[in-house]
Amino acid sequence: MTRRLVRPDAVLVQAVIAGALSFAHLHDLAEAAGQTGWKAWAYPVSVDLLLVAAWHRLRALRNSGAPSRSAWSWFAVALAASLGANVATAGLLDLRDVPGWLRILVAGWPALAFLGGTLLVHRPTPTSEREPAPDPLPVVEREPEPEAEALAVPALPAHPASVTAPPALVTHARKIAADHRARTGSDIDAETLRSRLGVPYPLAEAIAAQLA
Repeated sequence: MTRRLVRPDAVLVQAVIAGALSFAHLHDLAEAAGQTGWKAWAYPVSVDLLLVAAWHRLRALRNSGAPSRSAWSWFAVALAASLGANVATAGLLDLRDVPGWLRILVAGWPALAFLGGTLLVHRPTPTSEREPAPDPLPVVEREPEPEAEALAVPALPAHPASVTAPPALVTHARKIAADHRARTGSDIDAETLRSRLGVPYPLAEAIAAQLA
């Protein structure tokens, strides 16, 4: 198997070098301002942690679409502290005679960094995920109901005398009329004949007239 050569990332190497130099400058400035021992080493850690927390907060707010002015403010404060230490230790400031206002800033930094880190980390991040809206009910397009087919009922004349009944129907009606007379003793009427034959009333009336 061929061993793959690990090629260093130029950007990563540059970031490590820049971070180390900035760390050293912050340490030197804190030590010159009277913060000796472990306290001088804690200052660059505090500045870098605030810078990372502000950047993480910025990304979270950007992803959620929320305003990020407060995060940008704390990012600018941490960046100013880091850049200020780099510039101050570049020979523009006599580290053997640090002015009083700088000593005050260095001494007050822990409280400021604690406040900024607390606001950045413990403030809830708004989320862009909203409750999904309920799916709209499907719209079912109803097919138009077919129009009821018109029953082909032949038009009947108004006068029963002009209605011509089929002979077979008249013969069947005579049997029904005879049975009705035998059971009731009276002639069958047109309405009863219509219900027995299942024919329109004018036709039943015409048949009843022929049976009379």
